[in-house]
Amino acid sequence: MLPIIGIVIVLGAIAAGYAMEHGSFRVLMQPAELVIIFGAAMGTLLIANPLPTLIKIGQGLAGVFSASRFTKAYYLESLKMLYELFALSRKAGTAKLEEEVDNPAKGTVLVKYKKFSSDHHALQFLCDTLRTVVSGGVDAMEIDTMMEMDLEVHHNESAKPIAALNTMADALPGLGIVAAVLGVVLTMGALGGPKEAIGEKVAAALVGTFLGILLCYGIFGPLAIAMGRNSDAESEYLGFLRMASLGFIKDLSPIMAIELARRSIPNEVRPTFEEMEGTCRGGGSAASKAATPGAAGPGAAASKAA
Repeated sequence: MLPIIGIVIVLGAIAAGYAMEHGSFRVLMQPAELVIIFGAAMGTLLIANPLPTLIKIGQGLAGVFSASRFTKAYYLESLKMLYELFALSRKAGTAKLEEEVDNPAKGTVLVKYKKFSSDHHALQFLCDTLRTVVSGGVDAMEIDTMMEMDLEVHHNESAKPIAALNTMADALPGLGIVAAVLGVVLTMGALGGPKEAIGEKVAAALVGTFLGILLCYGIFGPLAIAMGRNSDAESEYLGFLRMASLGFIKDLSPIMAIELARRSIPNEVRPTFEEMEGTCRGGGSAASKAATPGAAGPGAAASKAA
């Protein structure tokens, strides 16, 4: 909603200022200039980028105009899901957890969380990590290195459509000049005719420059920044899953493992410990009941402190 409001404010402020100076909007209606600039910009985008990047640009723009899913409620739901996974491993053994991550669609935990299961990157990241943990033979440092490498690859991939859109935005002022030069060419051909006709052609040429700059700095540049912000939010969520996995690898109690993950959540959407505990276990009084007798060390101490 905010990007739409922002675009309306940009266009509205420009239109209001132009109207205050008694400008004629008819002069700004130059569809040929828009075709030249916008069409050429789309062409440069096709020349420079493969089809997967173009698809991601479309998906990224759609994400800008929709509400972010990385809210406090989504993080709380994810904390509960992770708690149930880790508790399942404590109660039923790692073999049961392995079945869960090998086939999430037929398990008992992940299948309940539709939003998470529909996120291909997050689901694959978590399942691959936990599968490596339960298979054994890999120490915590090596698994952490794997996760770090996975996050770096994902970050590089998500940066490609943002860079492509930024490049297109940077090209728009130049393409506006191209449209303006073509307008000047037409103006030169109209020399000797009526002054009004020459004036209209000069105005049309200047509108080309205006549109190129406006589309760059008022529309597509900010949209690329917004796409980058959404990409950062997704990276932060994957980092949250990484911290939860590290807690599990280090054999922390389920509540302490997800507490480690909670600390990595950005402040503006981070739930409190009480909110997390209430969501996961229905209150602090249930703390000791959720843990196995052998895992009563740090988990039980934290429960008593809470």
